[in-house]
Parts: sequence; C-alpha cells; structure tokens
Amino acid sequence: MQQYNTKQEQMRFYKSKAWRSLRAEVLKEQNYECQECKRLGLVTLTDSDKHKTLDVDHILEIATHPELALEISNLRVLCVPHHNEKHGRYQKKPNKWENDEQW
Repeated sequence: MQQYNTKQEQMRFYKSKAWRSLRAEVLKEQNYECQECKRLGLVTLTDSDKHKTLDVDHILEIATHPELALEISNLRVLCVPHHNEKHGRYQKKPNKWENDEQW
C-alpha cells in the first residue's frame, strides 16, 4: 500500500492522473457545491474569476488513512475557506478594534 507521509509523496499523489480524474468526478457528483456551505444553508459555487474556488477534501486524511486516498466515499467538495478552516490554515486574525467605540 502506498504511503503519503511526506509532502513530496502527497504532492505526487495530488498530481496523479487517478486523483485528477476522481477529483473531477466528485466535483460533478456534488454539483460543484461546497458541502459545508450547503449544510449551513449557503451556496458556494465555482468562481471563474478566481484561480480555485473549490477543493476536494479527504474526510480522513491520506497521511493517516492511505487506503482511502481514492475512495469516493471519503471525499467531499469544500470551498477554499472551509478547507483552510478544517486544516487550520490562513485563519483570519482578530480585529483588535472590533469592539471599540465608534463615533
């Protein structure tokens, strides 16, 4: 079984033909909609003005569950902000002036 412990191994996987094909299938199957936004009653679709609006997320990560890397039941579409939130990336910094008096 293939392991995906290093960034290099993971990048090789994400550039593979098998992943790109499955990613396209999942996007189509889930109507190009972020599943987390949908759960919250919102709609996030592909934005042609942006480089990438939607990601296909592994629910159980490939580093810990390599056997599920190409398992469609382990995949879901997320918008980039929700995908980043899941992984703790690019979190919005708190606004120190948010509760300040406005006049």
